[in-house]
Amino acid sequence: MVKEGYPFLIPLAMSAVLFFWLGPKWGGFLFLALTLFVGFFFRDPERSVPVEEAAVVSPADGKVVKISSESDGTTRISIFLSVFNVHINRSPIAGKVESIRYVPGKFKVAFDERASLENEQNIWVIDNDCQKVRFSQIAGILARRIVCWKKPGDRVGKGERIGLIKFGSRVDIFLPKNVTLEVALGDKVKGGNSVIGRFHHV
Repeated sequence: MVKEGYPFLIPLAMSAVLFFWLGPKWGGFLFLALTLFVGFFFRDPERSVPVEEAAVVSPADGKVVKISSESDGTTRISIFLSVFNVHINRSPIAGKVESIRYVPGKFKVAFDERASLENEQNIWVIDNDCQKVRFSQIAGILARRIVCWKKPGDRVGKGERIGLIKFGSRVDIFLPKNVTLEVALGDKVKGGNSVIGRFHHV
């Protein structure tokens, strides 16, 4: 479990103990259930990252809810993360963090297409010296905190953990023209493990 989960988990666990000790017992079971849910939500499983140099991996766990061609020639893949998905975000390629731009905004439900434009988000650009890939951590209706573990100038490996979004969210990734798409609408993907595209030339 990532450390960001402990400020939620510890008070809930202490509340469960108090209710089981002082009563009523149903309160103890309620807070125990919440404690287990928080531990489940902030889980941080290891992932097998594809070694293929041309592969672009998913930056998040979730379901592909939109694929669209953008005006700049990129292809946008939108991934919706429910509260049951792992919420650790990962770098889609290896390279240098060129920029991270925070954009304040609203908290519409993450599966709403307008969330990509209107919601609070972090916009990342990763540069591998040959190509650049942009992706966004987008807050949802329950997510009020986007966590970023890197800073501009840092080097990241493909599939490396770069942050998380708390309690339901969305991640958009914009693939360049020379990437062949490897996912379809409705596919379920795993961050750092699922190949969502491949560069034509590396």
